[in-house]
Amino acid sequence: MRTPICIKLGCELPIFAFSHCRDVVVEVTKAGGFGVLGASTFSPEQLETELCWIDEHVAGRPYGVDVIIPTRYDKQSEASTEHLEALIPDEHRAFMDKLLDDAGVPPLPADERERIHAAIVNGRGNMTPDGARRLLRVALNHPQVKLVVSALGSPPPDVVVELRERNVMVGAMCGKGEHAARHRAAGVQLIVAQGTEAGGHTGDIATMVLVPQVVEACGDEVAVLAAGGIAKGSQIAAALALGAQGVWCGSVWLGTRESELDPFEKEVLFETRTEDAVRRRARTGKPVRMIKSLLSEAWEQPGAPAYLPTPLQGILYNEAHARVVRAKRKDLYSFPVGQVVGMINEESSVRDVMYRLQLEYLDAIERLRQLSPAESED
Repeated sequence: MRTPICIKLGCELPIFAFSHCRDVVVEVTKAGGFGVLGASTFSPEQLETELCWIDEHVAGRPYGVDVIIPTRYDKQSEASTEHLEALIPDEHRAFMDKLLDDAGVPPLPADERERIHAAIVNGRGNMTPDGARRLLRVALNHPQVKLVVSALGSPPPDVVVELRERNVMVGAMCGKGEHAARHRAAGVQLIVAQGTEAGGHTGDIATMVLVPQVVEACGDEVAVLAAGGIAKGSQIAAALALGAQGVWCGSVWLGTRESELDPFEKEVLFETRTEDAVRRRARTGKPVRMIKSLLSEAWEQPGAPAYLPTPLQGILYNEAHARVVRAKRKDLYSFPVGQVVGMINEESSVRDVMYRLQLEYLDAIERLRQLSPAESED
């Protein structure tokens, strides 16, 4: 299964694991894959702590970080959270409060609301141009970080230059073929072609269609990873057949004992069907593939207020989400996850998932080998 991207980055398997959990990053990396830590939810100080811990546990192996790097200045991104909260219409607040009150979900205590507010302030600060660069400076102080992926468009030119000068591979996400062409022109060396099946913010194009388009747009100069709808080794074989050099997986790690999900969240995960992973704007104002719940669907009903633009919808949603989590209400609870959620039915370990993916890949390759004319004649 070793492909050119494995040789360039120094890993054994072209299985890239995106996770906000350092334990998942470490275990995938130790098992021969390439862990990538989602860094934008951390403050610079927190990220330093996480990366030091990863350094100590991966036995010198390389890994990566994923950062939201805005390419242009957005006045709203620099606005204070207090200012943005004041922009949320009373109608929208009343709609959300009534929904949860009618469902019997208690309001948050004052200290919990303050904690949520602080988390919002911290998270938004890391998604400004200056905030992203602060995270990058932390990451670049760790020599084992060999890949930096921009989760929002091509990285700015100065970031591309610095990463390449430091021999750190530059990556970016894309959901359309034309995005790939822009990434290539910007100097990106690795592109994650993410189909609509993926969890989180996604586009409309399916992985099976998107990957060949991106491969064709990239030529031989840029490595392509397939993302979205990958939780089986047979899907890895299919991705390589489409021209990708590896796969980028996220949702499949959520069911492992190492993941950041608590027992309540895992119960929800294991009970969710593939068709319940839907794209909704309730969480951020932009389409997010997430678990369908009464909270997400309420915004789709006639008479519901219009979605607010980013980041206002996210600020409104965060407190409501915290109320639901505290009340442990499965019917209202949701989090971003891909369509592979229907394949995740019980807890396992990261190592077990890695082993299973390799066995399933070999089985798929063997089935294809038996279909070849030479094998048929035998």
